[in-house]
Amino acid sequence: MSREPFPEVSVPRQPPRTRLRSVAAVFTTLSALAATSLITGPSAAEPFSSHPCALKRTEAHHSEGLDTWNAAYPRPVRTLDAVMIFLSFPDWVPLNSPADIAADHFPATSDYFHQASYGRFTLRPHPLRQWIRMPKPSTAYAIRRDWSVEQRATYLRDALTAADRQVDFSRYDIVYFVADPDAPGVDSDATKVVNLDRPLRADGTDIRRIVTVFEQHPPDRLVLAHETGHVFDLPDLYRRPTDGKGDWDTHVGDWDLMGSQFGLAPDLFAWHKWKLGWLGPRQVACVSAGKPSRLTLEPLGAGPGLPVTSTSGSPAFGLGNGTKLAVVRTGTDSALAFEARTPLGNDRSACRSGVLVYRVHSGESSGRGPVEVIDAHPHTEACWENSVYPPLADAPVTLGETFTVPGEEGVRVTVDGSTAAGAWTVKITPG
Repeated sequence: MSREPFPEVSVPRQPPRTRLRSVAAVFTTLSALAATSLITGPSAAEPFSSHPCALKRTEAHHSEGLDTWNAAYPRPVRTLDAVMIFLSFPDWVPLNSPADIAADHFPATSDYFHQASYGRFTLRPHPLRQWIRMPKPSTAYAIRRDWSVEQRATYLRDALTAADRQVDFSRYDIVYFVADPDAPGVDSDATKVVNLDRPLRADGTDIRRIVTVFEQHPPDRLVLAHETGHVFDLPDLYRRPTDGKGDWDTHVGDWDLMGSQFGLAPDLFAWHKWKLGWLGPRQVACVSAGKPSRLTLEPLGAGPGLPVTSTSGSPAFGLGNGTKLAVVRTGTDSALAFEARTPLGNDRSACRSGVLVYRVHSGESSGRGPVEVIDAHPHTEACWENSVYPPLADAPVTLGETFTVPGEEGVRVTVDGSTAAGAWTVKITPG
């Protein structure tokens, strides 16, 4: 699907007894819950960053604070194993094999994260070779965007019970339940992550969240990478109109996968790469108040050991370990971020190059604008034919320009030039 219409559902459960009995007990309690119940709060925190510009993690769902890591989520700084469980239904004979469906998502999803993480993270898929039969017809689960907690609970209960006979969950860090895309009751808009307030217990391991996939065949571009981002505590960055109408992409446009998987430049923001552990402290420059700073920003898509040839065919040599992010603190839970975006790596289809400026709010929840791109060219648009939001397609500050950030007491950035290797030289005045 192109959007998650509601936040991920949070499902509480009773303490486990036996494996299958505990699964049933979880969902017996669901009928009393609201669909927007969420996992919140940094109750399980691990120290992460003491950087002076690291915002503190707050109670907001998927908070953009990164002084601590929420230990309820797997940290993608190593190889993580993901099981793909393919679910069929008694009212339909699958038209495709599990291998066909797996190929819709892999290796594209793993390749995306390998590039985004500069090779620091590997997502290793383990697709089952056979369909697992659900006990009820696909139409019995009433699968849809606005899925009730009770109906979703029934679906998960049946899927877990059926899969538990064939899957050793202790071997995996991530669980994907993939429904037969052609079954009559499957709605491709229903794909999302289901969070568990208290983990399920199966095969001696905790299952804290499940990615439920209902995509068509072939699926929406990078949809599984977007959903997997939630598994790593990344928020939705799009704007959801209150009436369901209007533009969804006004917050970040094309500039981050968590805004739109259809974006022209869907690499993760440098802030997210810092949060996930893919940028080190020396790659983040904290610009002090009242003290102008000159620095060189490497393109976000360039990393050590990764191909960095641009769409124009020009190689960018010697890039990878330099500064990727500059930050100006603007409040206890807010900051301005500056990063260089060019047609490299996951951004190879970027509409415009330059220094992108955006606000980060650690107190804003997923889907409520925790990140907002600031348009350096508010009176122009670009790439109408394929941008998800043309007004922000030309948002970066380009070579030779000076941009004063509106509403930030004179904070401005000047793009002085570029290096032979392809980095950007900038001057940031914090105001």
